[in-house]
Amino acid sequence: MHDPELEKIPHHLAIIMDGNGRWARRRGMPRIMGHRQGVKAVRETVTACRELGIKVLTLYAFSKENWNRPKDEVSALMDLLYDYLERELNEMLKNGIRLMAIGEIECLPQKVQDKLAAVMKSTSSNQDMILNLALSYGGRAEIAFAVRKIAQMCMEGKIKPEDIDEDLVAKNLYTAELPDPDLIIRTSGEMRLSNFLLFQAAYSELYITNTLWPDFDKQELIKALQDYGRRERRFGRIGESFAKACTAIVS
Repeated sequence: MHDPELEKIPHHLAIIMDGNGRWARRRGMPRIMGHRQGVKAVRETVTACRELGIKVLTLYAFSKENWNRPKDEVSALMDLLYDYLERELNEMLKNGIRLMAIGEIECLPQKVQDKLAAVMKSTSSNQDMILNLALSYGGRAEIAFAVRKIAQMCMEGKIKPEDIDEDLVAKNLYTAELPDPDLIIRTSGEMRLSNFLLFQAAYSELYITNTLWPDFDKQELIKALQDYGRRERRFGRIGESFAKACTAIVS
């Protein structure tokens, strides 16, 4: 059945995947079980996004702050990431998905860095969808990274301070190749961005669901996209319906 609310699909969807630990705790399971179930939700979401025509999907997979978690949990998360990359390569190749990654990748274990680089190289020519993983990522750190690059260009005489504008900053972020996210989904009901895409999210639509990430599936994704489809993005301007009303009054 045709759904008019799915006619307006975000070009770039970003998701803050939250709630793995709570999912496990509510079931009396170790936290790692929540993370394992979360990987299944990643697989289903990637497949659904491709089917629905979303061109860029950014997943907040591991933040800089996550390094402060217990060593056993961090190690298990790195193992899950490695296994995911190894198992999903064929699916990415079959479905035309290009893998990208943003963040302080050099902080990841060497075997994960190597696997990540290999998968990114193998999928580099795919054009149907981009799967962008935010790993060891922090929004403030990303902005600082861009500032350092721009400062170096100034020191080398390549640009002048007066040349620095929003566009130049954007071109020096990790996401320089990507458009800003149209929609950011956060699971588990928390009302914050958690240091995610702080510069890029300036005009992103936000959708918060109480669903924990391991329970997030295609139907939950469609709910979020339907909500997005009902919104009117204004980017600081007045809404189209309000503008028409004003025009009618004046005329």
